[in-house]
Amino acid sequence: PTAAHSRRARLDAALRRSALDPAVQYARAFAPSTVANLGPGFDLLGCAVEGRGDTVVARPLEVSDPATRIVIEKIEGDGGRLSLVPDDNCCGIAVRETLRLMEEECGGVNPGVGVRLELEKGLPLGSGLGSSAASAAAAAMATNLLFGEPLPKARLVEAGLVSEAAVSGYHADNIAPAVLGGFVLVKSTKPLVLQRLECPSDLWFVVVTPVFEAPTKEMRAALPTSISMQAHIENTGACGELLLGIVQGNVQDVGHGLSSDTIVEPARAPLIPGFSAVKEAAIAAGAYGCTISGAGPTSVAVVGSKEEGRAVLAAMKGAFQDQGNLEIQYADVVKVCNEGAKAV
Repeated sequence: PTAAHSRRARLDAALRRSALDPAVQYARAFAPSTVANLGPGFDLLGCAVEGRGDTVVARPLEVSDPATRIVIEKIEGDGGRLSLVPDDNCCGIAVRETLRLMEEECGGVNPGVGVRLELEKGLPLGSGLGSSAASAAAAAMATNLLFGEPLPKARLVEAGLVSEAAVSGYHADNIAPAVLGGFVLVKSTKPLVLQRLECPSDLWFVVVTPVFEAPTKEMRAALPTSISMQAHIENTGACGELLLGIVQGNVQDVGHGLSSDTIVEPARAPLIPGFSAVKEAAIAAGAYGCTISGAGPTSVAVVGSKEEGRAVLAAMKGAFQDQGNLEIQYADVVKVCNEGAKAV
């Protein structure tokens, strides 16, 4: 027994020497808001936008019990609504999966080391701006930075996708652009196959978020379980126009394609007070197109410049207030964020 114990001790020591240890004592990461679907691209297309987002701080934690490897010490900006229990929080789940990927790809993480987290919510919950994805992306990024970036950035999407599946459904159209930045096409989720799309033009979004919550799970439950062949054909054409507009840098085609969803937007629009009026007002004010961002209630319009966006912004805010009887909690004219999650 003494010899066996000695061999085990030597093996444990060797594993600790080869396992990853924190490279720094503090890592801070930011992940941006995202616009998912972009009209007809339901669950397969999204982009990151500049402006607000979520920030996560990660620090090393000494642990003796693997069950306490992740600790969420503080959350700010959520109004006390989010859980500090790691397995019930998208941050904690993303960190757990990031550590698992490190163990798979890099030979393991020192079993005596965990991660302490602080989350600063810059995005409102249930807003249609990828709130859960921003938290997951920032948490995965901060954890990777803490251990010296052993994982390529693209692998962090996998960790975030597990987190998204737990809180809002198995879809990558928020988490992929939140991590990678820019426009991202989700070719497949099983296996995960992503394609980043480069847009050569100067494209701007007008983003308006009213004071109204549209939980993703509830908004997904409102979608039809079957559609007509005609709706499928029209929606496929709109998605094709949208994708070509992006890669060709044709802002008008991006706007028209984004504005031509025949399946998801018609099902969700009646659930967002004033949205139909907001869309009409945006186009009347000069927008190339307008739709619901993600599950809503945020509305997003496409314009060619920040100057053009100011008039559209005012029109959309006015329509939400006058026709939807909703106050505005966030409104801005923003560009595509090409960097995605980053150290800050």
